[in-house]
Amino acid sequence: MKKILIIEDQPDIRKLVRMTLDFNDYEIHDTTDAETGLRMVEEIGPDLILLDIMMPGRMDGLALCRLLKNTESYRGIPVILLTARGQQADREAGVNAGADEYIVKPFSPIRLIEVVETFLSETGKP
Repeated sequence: MKKILIIEDQPDIRKLVRMTLDFNDYEIHDTTDAETGLRMVEEIGPDLILLDIMMPGRMDGLALCRLLKNTESYRGIPVILLTARGQQADREAGVNAGADEYIVKPFSPIRLIEVVETFLSETGKP
């Protein structure tokens, strides 16, 4: 079963993402901040991460994305930024941080499912 980690501080968004993905055969974990998210990456080894940019704490989503993409053991985990920041400069910052995909809120649940399924089918993990 593929593992997905949702790192999002807004409870309604976490719930919507979870409900959207619950129809598929995924093991879904979630947390509210980047620091806890990093610990969960280490503990559960997710196959994909859905990551907000703006979160409380010392680290935002872009910093966590950069850290993951610069760490050999986590580099291959697809990171999908799921954020309200939709300006071109924000998208460029996401690409520069190493994000594999950038989805702007409000998002289409169908689009989210398509992106998640695409990345999970490309990982080659059982």
